[in-house]
Amino acid sequence: MKIDVSYVAELARLELTDEEKAVFQPQLESIVKYVEKISEVDTEGVAPMMHGREIVNSFRDDVIKPSMSREAALGNAPSRVGDEFLLPKIVEGAES
Repeated sequence: MKIDVSYVAELARLELTDEEKAVFQPQLESIVKYVEKISEVDTEGVAPMMHGREIVNSFRDDVIKPSMSREAALGNAPSRVGDEFLLPKIVEGAES
């Protein structure tokens, strides 16, 4: 099968030199031949799949594991309100 490399390059918005077209021509033809060969394989009775291997859910349950206690995290805070850091206002403008 003859592939029009210029047309394919145009579809892909690529600018190819004549030398590049000469290199890609046999490569594209080889790819198309391979795909045609694959289409000859009898797939009757083979279920369609997204991957070659079965995929198992690899997610784990979310478990909260604090790296330190809240008191230790707030222990060196210069100011705090309850269980939160108290920071100075840094945005000028409308009062909230």
